[in-house]
Amino acid sequence: MNIIPTVIPGCFEVHPRVMADLRGRFVKTFHCKVFQQFGLSTDFMEEYYSVSCRHVLRGLHFQIPPFDQCKLVYCVEGEVLDAIVDLRKGSPTFGQHALFQLKASQANMLFMASGIAHGFYVTSSQAIMMYKVTTVYSANHDLGILWNSANIPWPDVAPVLSSRDQQFPSFTEFHSPFVFQ
Repeated sequence: MNIIPTVIPGCFEVHPRVMADLRGRFVKTFHCKVFQQFGLSTDFMEEYYSVSCRHVLRGLHFQIPPFDQCKLVYCVEGEVLDAIVDLRKGSPTFGQHALFQLKASQANMLFMASGIAHGFYVTSSQAIMMYKVTTVYSANHDLGILWNSANIPWPDVAPVLSSRDQQFPSFTEFHSPFVFQ
């Protein structure tokens, strides 16, 4: 497992070992001791997956304290353009974003620290995304910022969005409770 720091502190691109043969592929998506060696949280409390069609954009989502969470996300079918935005006051990358191509064929993953907004845009006909999170879901703490307010060069100016995602405050309107540590 290869863990590579990204331009956003506390966020890492993870490249697991992919074992392939005539039957298909086998991928280990998590190894506690390897994650601990890099100082990454290993206390995952819930796991989800989403199924989305081409042109769907989900995000930019996060949970606020005390239910803020680290996330490990990866694509098990298809491909997405994955985006993260640093919401942590005092961070050297506060307000900046980073983009990643997450592809089932590559099995690459993204680990993000608490205080990071996350979203993705589906570039294949369908994508299944897995999410491991370090806190349980809390509807009262589950928020987001508007998808087009953080200068992310999304490939579509009119993606398929949920009504909830269309109503989030912009990045400049959001008063962040997150502090960089």
